[in-house]
Amino acid sequence: PRPAVPAPGLREAHVHCSIIQWEGLALLGMFHLFRGLAAPAAAAAACPLAFTPSGDMSHRRPGAPSVLRRSSQLVVCEGSKKDSMPEIDYEVLDMNEVISGDVLLYKIPHLASMGFRSANVPNTMTTPGQVKASSGQVYSKFIGARDLVLMDIVRTDVGPDMTPAPLHAYPRAGPRETLHFKPTKVNAAIVNCGGLCPGLNDVIHHVVNTLSYNYNVDKIYGIRAGYRGMTTGEYDALMLDPETVRDIQDEGGTILGSARGGFDEDKIIAYLKKHKINQLFVVGGDGTHRGAYRLSQACIKRNLDVAVCGIPKTIDNDLALIDRSFGFQSAVEAAQIALRSAETEAKGNMPNGIGVVKLMGRSSGYIASYATLANGSVDLCLIPEVPLVLEGPNGCLPHLERVVKEKGFAVVVVAEGAGEELLGKSAVVDAGGNRKLPQVGQFMVEKIKDHFKAVGQEATVKYIDPSYIIRSVPANSEDSYLCSILAQAAVHGTMAGYTGFSVGLVNNHSVMIPIPALVAKSPRTMNPRGRSWERVLAVTRQPNTVPMDDDTDGLLREVSEEE
Repeated sequence: PRPAVPAPGLREAHVHCSIIQWEGLALLGMFHLFRGLAAPAAAAAACPLAFTPSGDMSHRRPGAPSVLRRSSQLVVCEGSKKDSMPEIDYEVLDMNEVISGDVLLYKIPHLASMGFRSANVPNTMTTPGQVKASSGQVYSKFIGARDLVLMDIVRTDVGPDMTPAPLHAYPRAGPRETLHFKPTKVNAAIVNCGGLCPGLNDVIHHVVNTLSYNYNVDKIYGIRAGYRGMTTGEYDALMLDPETVRDIQDEGGTILGSARGGFDEDKIIAYLKKHKINQLFVVGGDGTHRGAYRLSQACIKRNLDVAVCGIPKTIDNDLALIDRSFGFQSAVEAAQIALRSAETEAKGNMPNGIGVVKLMGRSSGYIASYATLANGSVDLCLIPEVPLVLEGPNGCLPHLERVVKEKGFAVVVVAEGAGEELLGKSAVVDAGGNRKLPQVGQFMVEKIKDHFKAVGQEATVKYIDPSYIIRSVPANSEDSYLCSILAQAAVHGTMAGYTGFSVGLVNNHSVMIPIPALVAKSPRTMNPRGRSWERVLAVTRQPNTVPMDDDTDGLLREVSEEE
């Protein structure tokens, strides 16, 4: 038998370490070792890289939390995103220990481990050859406590002794055999925060249907206007059921409306208590997730048996750890209309037609880069991760001059966050804490005209800014599919009693991720020395302005997990 694991302090991130069974060793001694209560140096020596989130933090984005390695704890220090969301009080994020060989599993906080009495409702009625939920829903299988998904499937990093670095893993998402909540006692609520994104209605649709059809939950609140819907008293919630959400997945936007800001912990807790809400689904980006984690901690501290789950949403695809965010591929697809229009304008306006398209991408160039790759005819792509160089041997303006001389026209794609090292950073922020960005698109239009004039030529430049068009479209089929996976994973996790977690695809498998691990490396950016940017350069044939020496000036910032 395993010794019981004491619950961590309530101010910890509530990610628990399980005990490892080692043949021939005293279980209690190993328990103390891996909990950091004895011989931490020995644990560090045995597994020096075990206690970092996946990926190297040496290129950490400025403003992201610092992550320090310790023998048995991941300590997240000061520096969460400076926006209207609260600072996360993540003092210590414990990790699970070795599961098998060198696999390390992140554990998700569970309400029963926090001292809340579980209903222990069986989620089964079993007949030969099939497993059904209590509602009659047929499942192929239930997910076990140690079912996991590896984070790192490409193993290239090795330690000093030439051994591979330990593998990090996340628990698989999906239905559990035992429920923490009695379904008839569940009052659920869903809220979406921040900007619009293709797929929001899909998420709402599938959360409601999964709660209703899989678990027979009949009281579901749709919180309007983001966190403001629980704090200002201006917006009444919608009561949601399968009928009210029928066909909303075919529409862009969100039936709940969305807003930035409005977070007030005390008022939100009061709202949850007033309506007896014990499951809260929060859809949003890294700032919204910080707020969701803060709420999960506040509920525990105030003795409220409430499960809080985040569902990651960012059109910029800049949430770390997960394969991709819903809405991103729909935005890339919608951007193609603008790119094709820019090419048509450039070809049809003489002399020296140049089409410039500005796309979303505040801190990351995913939309601009993937739209460029999908289009195949773009001649210059500018993103925040890569320095903007105007003149000289690697200048983008002489490159455009060469392209126009060769084929008579050119197409330029600019991410909205590109070029801040030249244009400067604004101190003005919106309600969500996002800085107002300089007008890099118009800046490039003027610089292109000035350059061609300086070399004695005329340039006909047409500027297209699709702006919010690419985020207001309905989700495409791929994003709709992703939304259904995330929504179902979120509901299964909260019904089982997990809290303070988010859901996502990791290596194309649905997983649960502790929110501190997710936001510690968000927002992520593209790797300017990675394969994706190399592919962009192969399409555009533009000069590579990424410094080839050590990244001493922070230009690389946070490197994402993808190639």
